[in-house]
Amino acid sequence: MNTSFTHPEFADHERVLFVNDKSAGLQAIIALHNTKRGFAIGGCRMWPYESAEAAFTDVLRLSRGMTYKNALAGISSGGGKSVIIGDPRTDKSPALFRAMGTAIESLGGRYIAAEDSGTSPADMAVMAEATSYVAGLESDSNSGDPSPSTALGVFLSIREAVSFRLGRSNLVGVRVHIQGLGKVGFELAKLLVRSGAIVVASDINEGNCRLAREELCIRTVSNEELLTGSCDVFAPCALGGVLNEWSIPALNATIIAGAANNQLLTQEDHVRLTNAGILYCPDYLINAGGVIDVYQRRHGGTQKEIDAGLSAIAARLSSILSEADSRCISPGKVAQERAESLINGSELVPIPTAVA
Repeated sequence: MNTSFTHPEFADHERVLFVNDKSAGLQAIIALHNTKRGFAIGGCRMWPYESAEAAFTDVLRLSRGMTYKNALAGISSGGGKSVIIGDPRTDKSPALFRAMGTAIESLGGRYIAAEDSGTSPADMAVMAEATSYVAGLESDSNSGDPSPSTALGVFLSIREAVSFRLGRSNLVGVRVHIQGLGKVGFELAKLLVRSGAIVVASDINEGNCRLAREELCIRTVSNEELLTGSCDVFAPCALGGVLNEWSIPALNATIIAGAANNQLLTQEDHVRLTNAGILYCPDYLINAGGVIDVYQRRHGGTQKEIDAGLSAIAARLSSILSEADSRCISPGKVAQERAESLINGSELVPIPTAVA
């Protein structure tokens, strides 16, 4: 197993902590990628990884993505992430989350955890019994669930991308394929249906598909049919790596804009999308609504400030798409350049903000 400095996803990470608490049934990894802009903030994911190496690869990629996401979102935080190896449907326990809280506490505030795939505000509340370095709690002036904010940021970005590429002033009749109907994917589907879009979706959980059919009256199909079917927008809202050298040639979409983290399997895939004539909206740019919500609530931000932060996502996307078009390069390249200039403390390109 390669869990060393030579791992292909290791990108000058500042710290990686392996957590093993047999009495609590906890095996976890916490990765801090970059804290130049402040303490690291990022979700705590629980997933039945096939191996420890798969979990290590995921946490390295996710934490690096959080560094870029937080920089572009304009919040004074670095990037970090944590993963718990286990099945969230069967392996959760109060002891497990308290043990995870103890591990986070040992970092002395260098990492702030929040919910992610496989975890919930209720899990974060148990974790908070052992550490104060947890965000997204129900006491944070809301339900604690940042999923609606993530979904709204993606929705606003889809609307912006449709205007940019298709010249459409609204989403009526726009065909959107959503991969993944979890908390964020379902919220995104609701927003799109209300806007008049034609939504088709897939999910490995039949219960999620059934709920979407019954409550939203949308059609659900197999993942393969969703990937290859003709649509205006393909929205990955499940796990990462779905866009790669094998799937990209099969895509029949004009725009990629979804909530999943690390949608690209490799750094070359954003170029593959551009070469295929597909407009890629960088995931860490447009799915930042959740972290904006969590950050603002932890720091006493008002709903007006949160709403302004979410609106600014679409403004940033518009600026990045325009620059990419003028330079004939991929939006992913422009987003990376801007994030790195912010991380390194020299804002080379102005980052627009929306009017509250």
